[in-house]
Amino acid sequence: MNQSPLVAAQPLELWGGIEYTCNRVGDSYLDQMLISGHAQRVSDIERIAELGISTLRYGLLWERHELDPTWRWSDERMNALRQQKVRPIVSLVHHGSGPRHTSLLDEDFPAKLAAYAGEVAARYPWVDAYTPVNEPHTTARFSGLYAIWYPHHQSRRSYLRALLNQTKATVLSMQAIRLVRPDAQLIQTDDLGSIWGTDALSSTCDLLDERRWLPFDLLCGRVTRQHPLFSYMVKAGLFEEEILWFAANPCPPNIVGVNYYLTSDRYLDDRTHLYPHDRLSAMWKPSACVQRA
Repeated sequence: MNQSPLVAAQPLELWGGIEYTCNRVGDSYLDQMLISGHAQRVSDIERIAELGISTLRYGLLWERHELDPTWRWSDERMNALRQQKVRPIVSLVHHGSGPRHTSLLDEDFPAKLAAYAGEVAARYPWVDAYTPVNEPHTTARFSGLYAIWYPHHQSRRSYLRALLNQTKATVLSMQAIRLVRPDAQLIQTDDLGSIWGTDALSSTCDLLDERRWLPFDLLCGRVTRQHPLFSYMVKAGLFEEEILWFAANPCPPNIVGVNYYLTSDRYLDDRTHLYPHDRLSAMWKPSACVQRA
């Protein structure tokens, strides 16, 4: 079979990533780089390069920087990546809500993150790839809809506010980064698992399947008054002008990263009597699906 010149010119590359979630639960932060020990081992970067990894997702997380604003830790890691000729994809918020002076529901969250993004770009102008906010949809669900992560809300309005704030933060962050590095790429990630269910929950499944694409639709400037979820957002309490802001300020990803977990694909079942009581969620009972989704 003949290969096209484009395929032949682009051999496969091995990319990798450090697990670096730093999320807040109540007043405590869970920092995976501390738990794994990577935060104390700059030598890990040499081991990563020895594996043949040419591009590495790496967290210069906003929360961690606020605790040590000297840049010493970041400088050491970024210099090591550069010496090993590993291209970093820098992430600024990873399943987090920012430092204690902000949150996903703070109207100033986007501007505050963009200010930090500009500082990172100015300090490392050789970096050409960023994921300002990892998995904004997943983070909004866990923080604003499921009440698992800070600020532990359980409402459609909080979920959508968190999603809009993270997405606007991504746009403003890329604008700040591109003032320093005009060719910087946005590499946007999220969990895009599908949702199936029983006939009784078909409308909820359709809504959730459409909703998983919302951050990408916003970034690409596709959310107008004709968008399937426009009225859904307005009814939840968002203002039309803040939704339409994205159509006037598109920031489409250069690369889309599709994350997949064991729980990515879900099946919603209204027949709750078929399942053990400790496996039921009040949020996903038939009456709650309509209320919470």
